[in-house]
Amino acid sequence: MAAQLAAPTAAIRAHEELFAYWNALRADAAAPPRRRLDPRRIKRLLPTVSLIDVLPGGDYRMRLAGTALYNVYGGEITGRRLGEIYNTVAADYWRTELGRVVRDRRPGAGIHNLAWKGASHLSLIWLRLPLASQDDEVDMILGYDAVVGLGPVQSGVRPASAAA
Repeated sequence: MAAQLAAPTAAIRAHEELFAYWNALRADAAAPPRRRLDPRRIKRLLPTVSLIDVLPGGDYRMRLAGTALYNVYGGEITGRRLGEIYNTVAADYWRTELGRVVRDRRPGAGIHNLAWKGASHLSLIWLRLPLASQDDEVDMILGYDAVVGLGPVQSGVRPASAAA
């Protein structure tokens, strides 16, 4: 798998940068209105930024996936639902994590190994930030992913062959 690798410290700085931008947008709201999002303000981060639609019934669709994510997933994921991108275990992991962001109207962050994709030498450091519609309902999530060479880490995502 070809991937755009980042040093863990650079990945954390990028997460901090995106979080600070998101936090400034929200003012006193739990989640900023998505209409305030201006991609020109986060241009440097766009290759691994995603916008995720919150769908009825607890599912999610990648509205937009940055160009570097193509290398991570081995193909285009824009327009695809979680079950079309991930194996069952990984899709369930993401439904749980994204559901928490929507329900709590708070950011989510974590790390998981890409062994499910056949790349156990790589890990994904991720950030998910809620965005609200005009009625303050979280209906979109701003994501940022950094692929780093951390090697195997303990995470909620396991290769399909390891799932019990």
